[in-house]
Amino acid sequence: MSVGTLSPAYAGDGQVDGKGGGTRTDQPPAGSGTGTGSGPDSGADSGAGSIGAHIRINRKTTGSAASTSKATSSNADWKPPVCWYEPMYTPDEYEDFIDSSYKGAREPAASYAKKRADEDYHKGDEGLWWQVQFRNDDYTDACPVTPANWEIWVPPAQPKADPDQLTPEILSELAYNSTRLPKPPVVLSPTPDRLKVNLGTRVKLDGDFDRVWTTADIDYKGVEMAATTVATPVALRVDAGTSDADPQTCTYDLVKGDNGYTVDSKDAACNVTYLHSSGTGTYPFKASITWKVTWTDSADPDGPARQPGLPDGLSTYEQNVTVKEIQAVNR
Repeated sequence: MSVGTLSPAYAGDGQVDGKGGGTRTDQPPAGSGTGTGSGPDSGADSGAGSIGAHIRINRKTTGSAASTSKATSSNADWKPPVCWYEPMYTPDEYEDFIDSSYKGAREPAASYAKKRADEDYHKGDEGLWWQVQFRNDDYTDACPVTPANWEIWVPPAQPKADPDQLTPEILSELAYNSTRLPKPPVVLSPTPDRLKVNLGTRVKLDGDFDRVWTTADIDYKGVEMAATTVATPVALRVDAGTSDADPQTCTYDLVKGDNGYTVDSKDAACNVTYLHSSGTGTYPFKASITWKVTWTDSADPDGPARQPGLPDGLSTYEQNVTVKEIQAVNR
């Protein structure tokens, strides 16, 4: 989505924005839902939530890994949508909304209400009024929708969709942003408090660790669409947490087994070996799972993957480890 420079507005604010004759404030437009105000937090562990006005979020985690965290994108430049248009009103409902929300409004909001009245709210036409909705209440990221068009009219046979109108692609990005990934259930051998100098560290994943998916869908006033993002674990990267290790990092491909994806570095060509004791302190050992993320334009996680693709996801486990010298006994 393109990035503009406008903040949200509402009907009673009298500050002129200067880009389209709208108004500015720290609140969304009247009648608009937001990601944090219209339903449960979509990032909660409940597995379900809502965002915008009518978008539902449902998450599915397979396997037994219990600890999860919000997915981190491997692409630092990737950002989820800030706002989008969602179906909201029939013509009659829109007239009621304008009459109640803009009653007694000052300029330029009064002119906005008059413009809609002059259009007769498209009464008698087939279609719906779609309204701008926001992912959350953090307006530091600009919404590209101008206050001159907080709502747009969308007929059934729309010749050209607005670039910010809700689509399965936008739903897939919202689903990605709501995805929670299991933290790597890493088991070290020897245990983290008993690692030894010059002894290879064996790494395993404990439990049935498998793919996860998140569906974002809308079914409102005849508008139905859905998108499902599917995150599949593909690689484990471990970092010794010190340059006094050979090698300092190792990466292992994950293998699909009967009980999910796993790795066992026992016979791997790459195993972290600490060269020096951690002394009286510890080393910050870190393990990260890379997740290949795809999306489908339905609620079916096994549907065909669509384009454009989404960036890989990351989930991380951190553990302070103690490394000791191996004590030899001389006789």
